[in-house]
Amino acid sequence: MTGTVAVHDERIAERIEGTFAPLFALVESWRTAVEDEFRSSAARGVAPTAAVLDPFLEALARPALTVPGGLVTGAGFVATPGVLADAPWHLAWWLREIHGLDRGDRGSVRRLDAVSDPDSDQFRDYRQLEWWKVPERTGRRHVTGPYVDYLCTDDYTVTVTAPVAHGARMVGVVGIDVHVSRLERAIVPILRDAAGSGTVVNGSGRVVASSDSHRVTGALLRGDDVHRAVTALREDGATGSADDATRAMPCGDTTLVLVLQR
Repeated sequence: MTGTVAVHDERIAERIEGTFAPLFALVESWRTAVEDEFRSSAARGVAPTAAVLDPFLEALARPALTVPGGLVTGAGFVATPGVLADAPWHLAWWLREIHGLDRGDRGSVRRLDAVSDPDSDQFRDYRQLEWWKVPERTGRRHVTGPYVDYLCTDDYTVTVTAPVAHGARMVGVVGIDVHVSRLERAIVPILRDAAGSGTVVNGSGRVVASSDSHRVTGALLRGDDVHRAVTALREDGATGSADDATRAMPCGDTTLVLVLQR
């Protein structure tokens, strides 16, 4: 493989990473803001409450949800149970109103009507979900998906979450949801610049977006050549190759992998 082709492939991976960079920056800024708010409450000797935090959180989330055609379709804060004095379980999450098939914005934002009573049949313990469990375990930002988000969107979604800490304790996570259909609009044109097919997969090998219409969102990307390339990538920490026809490379620190096949 020529150096020119390798550089071209690397630039495609960089452009994929660039699609996520503003989302990561947004989540990190929210994490800092919420941690500052918890420190401020502690300095005043005031217990944090949902009544005080929610207007603050909505002011953070709403601008991202009202950008015309923006990627962010959901955003907010989910509290560690017992952290907030007036809300033992609390999910403060807002959603962009989106039309049906055309995925056009309605220009409005609504709050998610979450069930917070553990005795309810509709209650779901969010601590069991990947977007909570991984940041809790690692203390780091995490990308979950694509998955069908039955809690918020009922659609294929990618969720980015980051842990919020106060002292030595995780007090919750901040995060954003992105409909995969919107990610595809941003990513597929980049993938079409590749020589051959380009597919972005998550850490489990599931398709996020592809220039090959036969590779649908959420499906496992199969094939011995793909498996060898991804395995080589994980072992070497750099570009992995099954052969000159199949290559896998990281999309920066997104945890996503770009698979190119010629």
